[in-house]
Amino acid sequence: MTTAAWLTTLPCEIANLKTASLIDSGHIQRFTTSDNRQSKIQNLKWTTLFAIALTLLCSATVDAQQNKLPKIGWLSAVSGRNRGQEEIVSRLRELGYVEGKTVAYEFRYADTKLDRLPTLAGELVQLKVDLLIAPGTPGALALKKATKTIPIVFADVTDPVAAGLVDSLAHPGGNITGFSSVESLLAGKRLEILKETVAKLTHVAVLWDPRNPSSKLEWQDSQVAARELGLQLYSLEVSSSDKYESALRKASRSHSGALSVLSTPLAAAQQEQIVRLAMKYRLPTIYVQENFINSGGLMSYGPNQSERYKRIAVFIDKILKGTKPADLPVERPTKFEFIVNLKSAKQIGLTIPPNVLVRADRVIH
Repeated sequence: MTTAAWLTTLPCEIANLKTASLIDSGHIQRFTTSDNRQSKIQNLKWTTLFAIALTLLCSATVDAQQNKLPKIGWLSAVSGRNRGQEEIVSRLRELGYVEGKTVAYEFRYADTKLDRLPTLAGELVQLKVDLLIAPGTPGALALKKATKTIPIVFADVTDPVAAGLVDSLAHPGGNITGFSSVESLLAGKRLEILKETVAKLTHVAVLWDPRNPSSKLEWQDSQVAARELGLQLYSLEVSSSDKYESALRKASRSHSGALSVLSTPLAAAQQEQIVRLAMKYRLPTIYVQENFINSGGLMSYGPNQSERYKRIAVFIDKILKGTKPADLPVERPTKFEFIVNLKSAKQIGLTIPPNVLVRADRVIH
């Protein structure tokens, strides 16, 4: 322990000694200087008051230490702490940031109501946090508008340059940097996988959220890729969780032979419902993340999530240690995963071709 740290905890140590002295009658004698009964009582009273004062000072010191902890503000478009948050918190713990001891967190959730994000961003800025985190483009945009000084780290932003978050990937500028998910670049690859998986596929339904800039960009790139692959797309625009049932029913009736689910906070929050409906209408579906496969989805293709969470934690660590966001280039994924769930394929009567199955990084039997 350093001298400064020892001096900080000294009041607590003394308070503990004094309290112990009061409990041990033998020690009480050390604080008395007279055999007179009245003097003993008087000395005991002053000793007690001294111990109480030190205890209060100790408590104030602990409170001051907690107030000095680095404070991280977290703005999420969904509800409650999810796997991504827990993974990043775990990675930060490995780097020495223990919640309540060496770091404090402030979470704000929009419950998939994107119009709430600006207000919640303002709340976090008012708390004078040391750093802000935003998974997704809508949250990152809300934070950027709310502050020009507090460092911001974003995650899962499809194209931060097109969204207006950074000047360039190499030189983000300002007070913001992070990790791009490049989802729009993968939209075509997912359609290609669907075409190779489903025989004679000509029509694909695409589920997306027009409120989300990243989702809109993915939809546009999906259209370009579809033309090159000779596929016709059926747009399913959903901005509310109670519209998924009717949307997938329409997809089934439109004779779509498969479904592609684009990345949106709403879809992530409703992954179990989406998977259930895709299975109900027997739609071979490809998703952006393995979370959907864990919920029973058929296939997913996207960036390796562990790599993403690790890199975000490194960004946070560097910034809290003094590096400016403008000096940290935006990073992109280097590892991608293709996951196939054969149990789900069997449920909808689909046989995965060997040439597709052999490319899978993980197969669930």
